Amino acid sequence: MGDESPLLKIEGLRTVFRTSVGEIAAVDGVDLAVPRGRTLGIVGESGCGKSMLSLSVMRLVPPPGRIASGRVLLEGRDLLTLAPAEMRDVRGSRVAMIFQEPMTSLNPVHPVGRQITEAMRAHDKRASARELRDRAIEALRRVRIPAPERRFDDYPHQLSGGMRQRVMIAMALACRPALLIADEPTTALDVTVQAQILDLLRELQAETGMSIVLITHDLGVVAEMADEVAVMYAGKVVERAAAVEIFASPQHPYTLGLLGSIPRLDEDRERLLAIEGAVPPPFALPKGCRFHPRCPFAIETCTRAQPMLEEVAPGHLAACIRAPVEQAVELVA
Repeated sequence: MGDESPLLKIEGLRTVFRTSVGEIAAVDGVDLAVPRGRTLGIVGESGCGKSMLSLSVMRLVPPPGRIASGRVLLEGRDLLTLAPAEMRDVRGSRVAMIFQEPMTSLNPVHPVGRQITEAMRAHDKRASARELRDRAIEALRRVRIPAPERRFDDYPHQLSGGMRQRVMIAMALACRPALLIADEPTTALDVTVQAQILDLLRELQAETGMSIVLITHDLGVVAEMADEVAVMYAGKVVERAAAVEIFASPQHPYTLGLLGSIPRLDEDRERLLAIEGAVPPPFALPKGCRFHPRCPFAIETCTRAQPMLEEVAPGHLAACIRAPVEQAVELVA
């Protein structure tokens, strides 16, 4: 039997920033697990803490931020206890990340091939320049870039947005990491290229057996890619379940609102639903449930009690003092 333990396990992760009003938490007590060879989708509006969670896992939190508490276990090894040099070895070799906008992530003054070989050299200093070039060209070929020998010497501005994103994927997977974190990898791409990138990620996952953490605000992408989904709101996970369960039976009002705002071809709906208001900033969080000012089901208790993430059905967790299943049809009708 294979190893059944999760590849990545996040326990009580809390990331804070020092501000003029004191320390505020951008990620506030998050618990998650990513099984081997599977995809976890993390969804929520902008400002919910999704990207800061990924940067915390990579230990790339920008100052004045810091990880205040928790554990990030990759293959049983707590990344938060590693020395900086040890963490640099882990990045790329065991866990890699691709970002939302490749034009700002790629260095504009170096050919893309050189940038891939530099990523490889960081983890294999004995390889010759010829070996690294051959491996980089093969990496470009794996992500379906045509004429990779020629593209090796191209600069980022000479490539389309879709090809730049493929270069980012090639760079991230150059050392065959066990975990890939993809932060909004298709946001800046048109629908056709987006579908190609998602197909590519699925093919590479099947080929390498890597796990994927897919961070996005696009529930359509999540439905297509994720095995499990975690919904984040104001720095916390408010719902977590298998993807099929999230879409079939959402148990948190925020998730219901997100699903209700998606256009569907199988329904004749005059207008899309909108979640009133906006995500509160970390320095102005409401008391009680953080979603209650925007929640159509809020009661007085919601303004005082902060709900815990608890199992509301087998394998399905939600942080809500009310069971919204009965109201689901009413909300999304």
